Amino acid sequence: MSGDRLDKLRVGVIGVGSLGRHHARVYASLPEVSLVGVVDAIPGRAEEVAREYGTRAFADYRELAGRVDAASIVTPTVLHAEIGEAMLKEGVSLLVEKPISDSLEGADRLIRAARQSGGLLQVGHLERFNPAVRAVREIVKRPRFFEAHRLGVFAPRSVDIDVILDLMIHDLDIVRMMVPSEPVDIQAVGIAILTERIDIASARIRFADGCVANVTASRVSTEKVRKLRLFHAREYISLDYTRQDAAVFSVDGPVGSTGAQITSRTLAPPHREPLREELRSFVDACLGRGGIECSGEDGRATLGLALRVLAEAERAQALEIDP
Repeated sequence: MSGDRLDKLRVGVIGVGSLGRHHARVYASLPEVSLVGVVDAIPGRAEEVAREYGTRAFADYRELAGRVDAASIVTPTVLHAEIGEAMLKEGVSLLVEKPISDSLEGADRLIRAARQSGGLLQVGHLERFNPAVRAVREIVKRPRFFEAHRLGVFAPRSVDIDVILDLMIHDLDIVRMMVPSEPVDIQAVGIAILTERIDIASARIRFADGCVANVTASRVSTEKVRKLRLFHAREYISLDYTRQDAAVFSVDGPVGSTGAQITSRTLAPPHREPLREELRSFVDACLGRGGIECSGEDGRATLGLALRVLAEAERAQALEIDP
């Protein structure tokens, strides 16, 4: 759709569970968008969301073909490639929730379909749109060390994937985005607690430029924690995803000198809803008013790192079970 046209971008949402209904809410509030319909396989769910946001309900995503210019796919991860490939072949631009797929083969299917159809493909790595992440990204120069903790209480959602693809992948994407180097060594451990898949995991990733990242994720904790700490030259940064702010501690003066002092400041950008910023960015790209923030290739690279972490965690788990 040309950015010169005055008509609205016709959008649909495929999958309106706990997150998908928020996609519908945001789209319904954007003046340049017409929310054409919502889709869900669970009887009654699409109808409920459709009534709330004044749109139509569909039971099959294929019914959106020809009716929409763009869509969000917020289904279980294992369905991303199948549904996304079919919609892209119909010329529909897509925002696919993270992870892009449950396999690199699935990611490649989506990327290939987007290239062949000319449709846009954006991956929903939400934390890229967190105001604190954007503020920190502007000042980080060659990071040397990361420590990330992403903990949450158990909820019966996204249990078709492990905690690495469900939660840890957020921080893996931010680390990968900030480190201009490839991972060369990965050590990881993980255990299943409440599901048949890994529910808590920790990884240590070493990059070719010497940067090291320690990343921990749990979906069976007693509290919610979303924090990232990192060091780069002469500075330590502590970022809180939930508060959307960051504390920056800097060394002024020669290192090791008695005259050196530590100063601090706070990065507190205006609060924004990351999902609204993400969907607005996607809509702008569809209307020709901007580029894609997280491309299919970006999503594939982050998925590749997550799968390497998962493989190491599963290998370690197998050794514990059968030494």
